[in-house]
Amino acid sequence: MRKSLTVVLALLIVSAVASAAGDNTIGTWKFDTAKSVQAPGLSPIKALTVVRKAASGGGVETSVKGEREDGSKIETSYTGKYDGKEVTLTGPGLPYDTVTLTQVDADTVTDHRTKKGGVYVADGRFTVSKDGKTATLEVKGTGPDGKPFTSKSVYTKQ
Repeated sequence: MRKSLTVVLALLIVSAVASAAGDNTIGTWKFDTAKSVQAPGLSPIKALTVVRKAASGGGVETSVKGEREDGSKIETSYTGKYDGKEVTLTGPGLPYDTVTLTQVDADTVTDHRTKKGGVYVADGRFTVSKDGKTATLEVKGTGPDGKPFTSKSVYTKQ
């Protein structure tokens, strides 16, 4: 009986810690062009805002809105869970149309991005700073032109 109670108590503690971890990537994030290193092969981003909201049933609802230097719009959204399952994006402006999400911890989310029928494939890592004021998205992969790329995007929490 005592052993069962200890196991139940341990599970409750683990569950409480996991719930408290939360998701610090939730919020409105503004792209900082001056601090970012954009991938070649696409028109550079002129302005971009990413809004991440907690979705019912777990996961996150993400909307990405902005503009490239050539005037083309970025208006993409998706809702996905941190389960590694593929989600389809809607809207124009990004070189990929599917994404899978995994939460590493409260400050870090990784993703895998692909373009159905295309050559674009990349892995991203979105990490929120300890003070919660900035985040960095590092992406490495193969661009729409078939060439390898890396990028580093810096965001400021609004």
